[in-house]
Amino acid sequence: MVDITSKSTTLRTAVAQAIIKVSKQETIDAIQNDTVPKGNVFAMSKAAGLLGVKRTPDILPDCHPLPIEYSGVEYEINALEITVLFTVKTIYKTGVEVEAMHGASVVALNMYDMLKPLDKGIEIHSVKLLNKKGGKSDFRDRFRKDLTAAVVVCSDTISAGHKEDKAGKAIIDKLKTCDVTVSEYVIIPDEIEVIQNHAKTYQAHSIDMIIYTGGTGLSGRDVTPEALIPLLDRRIPGIEEAIRNYGQDRTPFSMLSRSVAGTIENTLVLALPGSTNGAKESMDAIFPSVLHIFRILKGARHDS
Repeated sequence: MVDITSKSTTLRTAVAQAIIKVSKQETIDAIQNDTVPKGNVFAMSKAAGLLGVKRTPDILPDCHPLPIEYSGVEYEINALEITVLFTVKTIYKTGVEVEAMHGASVVALNMYDMLKPLDKGIEIHSVKLLNKKGGKSDFRDRFRKDLTAAVVVCSDTISAGHKEDKAGKAIIDKLKTCDVTVSEYVIIPDEIEVIQNHAKTYQAHSIDMIIYTGGTGLSGRDVTPEALIPLLDRRIPGIEEAIRNYGQDRTPFSMLSRSVAGTIENTLVLALPGSTNGAKESMDAIFPSVLHIFRILKGARHDS
């Protein structure tokens, strides 16, 4: 199966359809009058679909087992065609498109099985996904494409050339996938004045976001939060909470990180952990959703 451990849990919804075409009006009449010998077609087929959608990962090997938190079935009759609309919802890391299509298919097959004694000309058509919501594709096109970022690596050892930077490069890779232009990338020592000067300079040059990595731990040289917090106009606790919550699901040591998020005028400032995994997971936790902040900070003129 595809690795979804880096994905965030969101509300996912999918609606699929299947169309059952019968060959005579008498079949439709039997369904509506509840005279089909095998029972109530709509009720039994709905039950079959609800059972079927829960068994999707048992049938399709690449589908993840996931909590089905809502399934709904609707029917529309149009002449000799019956359209099945199957809705599935979950709050999880991956979508429910296949589950919805599987549910619609099972409903259609059960209807076929119940009606075949009455009608030998039944056909199943147009099993397809009608719409889905909740995945990253829903949000990707909503964000501005002209955003710029500065990535600042705070590390005495890396700035001295004793160690290679990987965390900063992981941040840059994530920014590129979000269509954010990295206009600055620097490595500096863990010095409060140096950290502050870079923040002031980048903000003065109207860079949209300044992302620091490193110096958020508890050692004596971890001073990035102490350097940045006095410069911030406003803290954004929700971003900090999202980063730590995402990390805590993956390692119990995330609670020790002192990640910081806030703004200096219209510039977003983030201080993320210095480990490669910590930086990568922090970016996965909040991007691209955090980019919505620039619609708020910089107004409608940037919403195109």
